[in-house]
Amino acid sequence: MSGDTAIMERAAPEEITPGVPDSYLTHETGILSWLLTEDHKRIALLYMFGVTIFFFIGGAAAVVMRLELFTPGSDVVEPDTYNRMFTLHGIVMVWFFLVPLIPNTLGNFLLPLMIGARDVAFPRINLASWYLFMTAGVLLIYAWIAGGVDTGWTFYTPYSTAFANSHVVMAALAVIIAGFSSIATGINFIATTHMLRAPGMTWFRLPLFVWAIYGTSLVMVLATPVLAASLLLIAAEHALDLPVFDPARGGDPVLFQHIFWFYSHPAVYIMILPSFGVISELVTCFARRRVFGYNFMVYAILWIAVVGFLVWGHHMFVAGQSLYASLIFSFLSFVIAVPSAIKVFNWSFTLYRGQITFEPPMLYALGFIGLFTIGGLTGLWVAAVPVDVHVTDTYFVVAHFHFIMVGGAVTAFYGGLTFWWPKITGRLYPMGWARFAAVLMFFGFFFTFFPMFIMGYLGMPRRYQVYPEEFHVWHVMASSGAVLLAVAYLLPMGFLGLSILRGARAGDDPWDATGLEWRTSSPPPRENFRTPPVIRERPYLYHPDAIGPGHETHEPHRRQGQQS
Repeated sequence: MSGDTAIMERAAPEEITPGVPDSYLTHETGILSWLLTEDHKRIALLYMFGVTIFFFIGGAAAVVMRLELFTPGSDVVEPDTYNRMFTLHGIVMVWFFLVPLIPNTLGNFLLPLMIGARDVAFPRINLASWYLFMTAGVLLIYAWIAGGVDTGWTFYTPYSTAFANSHVVMAALAVIIAGFSSIATGINFIATTHMLRAPGMTWFRLPLFVWAIYGTSLVMVLATPVLAASLLLIAAEHALDLPVFDPARGGDPVLFQHIFWFYSHPAVYIMILPSFGVISELVTCFARRRVFGYNFMVYAILWIAVVGFLVWGHHMFVAGQSLYASLIFSFLSFVIAVPSAIKVFNWSFTLYRGQITFEPPMLYALGFIGLFTIGGLTGLWVAAVPVDVHVTDTYFVVAHFHFIMVGGAVTAFYGGLTFWWPKITGRLYPMGWARFAAVLMFFGFFFTFFPMFIMGYLGMPRRYQVYPEEFHVWHVMASSGAVLLAVAYLLPMGFLGLSILRGARAGDDPWDATGLEWRTSSPPPRENFRTPPVIRERPYLYHPDAIGPGHETHEPHRRQGQQS
């Protein structure tokens, strides 16, 4: 029996689909019921709407940049416009797309469902955080329309102080407001995880996605105020003429880098930690096996959340810090690679001897593991001081960042979205098109960003629109790959959107997955569960004999299916 046929057989008949008349989608009607909702599931969809808008804005800026870089000369936009484009792209994609992408959408929707709660701990704060997020986005777009910001997404001084227009203050204010939204979300998720778990849901019975959101929330709450402080100091220097970062008047521009990166490197884990949780859910489901080394996966999440605060200095190897400080930060950067390696190792062993099915979410998960592994290994290169000195501010860093953040976070988001889409909407989508989009995303991403490793190694600096002729072929390859990548991003939006209108009804558990979210109807009711669930077992309990053909012999780590 093919996978598509099996999924269709598990789909609920149209006329007897349980819970559909009273789902969260139809519980109340009208635009105001959405704009004033306190339901975490509807707020998750509001966030999905918001991040989609900002994805298109940031993506449009990326398209302009790739068109400009298709030829060595300045043919499409003026240099000042190009500077504003890459600044807009960076700010939007980091703070208005990648940071809220998984926590505020999938996390908001799934966290209460996965722990057996009726809602988050503070529903009104949850809604307020969305309004803060959208307000911040409007301010940022206004700042760009009014004249734009050309400092780069890092707001480095003195570019953002002595040589920038006043619009940088509004852009900084937008990021600060988005930070308040992030803090509110983090506090809400922490309180929800601590206080609202169902009876029997002990800490080591939590799904790994919940652990990932919990670790992410800790980083949000502890790190984001530091970002607000750094950007407020920039605003103060503009508005009050305080010489905080002006060396001519006793200030220190390197101080800004320390404050900024103390937040911004943990922010990398705000973007990628939720992806780890998504991939863990996908791999265990479509390998039909319990996650290998569950406890170590939990400890790895907490390890990353803590040690992530200690490595900010590896962004500053060429900023004038002492050699001893650089060596310490280099060592810690290698240390924080260990928990990520543990995760890749455990995912691989979860797949080993599994009964693997290549459904669309699984293809996204496998693509994530490949791209994240490349990004992680190149992270070891830039953690080494001598190599980093050579490739700092080159396209090598651009490629490394995108392999982790885009190849990681965005690929995981699409995997999670296709996995939980039947639960969110109650509809199935065309599996063939979804598989094609997943494969296309992997190859499109690879052809877009892998040439940048080569350009960076050869010395091509980032943020320049004019470049020597010898880099032309690599930019042509990157721009051509970007076309494939754009199609791979847009295609799921099409078939998922059409599935809402024309897709077959999904059953409560079309993937035969475990977890509380699959014990309720698709889509879930307003209160999530009609009968409060009680947990009596650890997560990911699949049949102990569900192993791949040819692997029927006894295995030494046979703990699949055991209860605790």
